[in-house]
Amino acid sequence: MTEQPPKKALFKQLLFYFFQGLLFIAPITITIWSIYITFNYIDGLLMDLIDRLIGRHIPGLGIAVLITFITIIGMLGTSFFFKPFLLLFDRFFVKAPLIKIIYTSVKDLVSAFVGQKKRFNEPVLVKVGKGADLEKIGFITNKDLSFLGIPNSKVAVYLPHSYAWSGNLFIVPVENIKPIDASATEVMKFIISAGVTNLEQPND
Repeated sequence: MTEQPPKKALFKQLLFYFFQGLLFIAPITITIWSIYITFNYIDGLLMDLIDRLIGRHIPGLGIAVLITFITIIGMLGTSFFFKPFLLLFDRFFVKAPLIKIIYTSVKDLVSAFVGQKKRFNEPVLVKVGKGADLEKIGFITNKDLSFLGIPNSKVAVYLPHSYAWSGNLFIVPVENIKPIDASATEVMKFIISAGVTNLEQPND
């Protein structure tokens, strides 16, 4: 067996190191870049107004003001005095044509992640069709579909797409699903990464 020429072997070694460096740097760089872009966008929403009010530019002040404002709204929304006013606005948007679709969809989506009634917290394994070996991972989002005339033997399951924030909703027979004994967050990471991320084992 002939040995590879030194230059060729050196090139392959350098190429190996390059891809190793890319493997180390890419996740960190993309994460920092995403945070930076998001920070600048949110910060820029109020910076022009704040700059005119205080007469100087302070980086990060826009996002600090926005976070403070949202927190204050949350505090007021749970108070006895302001809650009726927020409920009044809620009823108005729910009854308004066209606006109702956008408002209720966004409200339900946000509530599913940060509300008191979280929906993406029951990961399950879904068998696709009878007698099929193909299975998909998803989350039960609704167990009572009687308002759609669907019997209790079926539930709504959301199947997220990998490397995306989209997915599909399926109505699945209860016998075709099996609960997954793992953290909902870890399961979501596993799906989004197309199975590359390993699930952490639950503590005994």
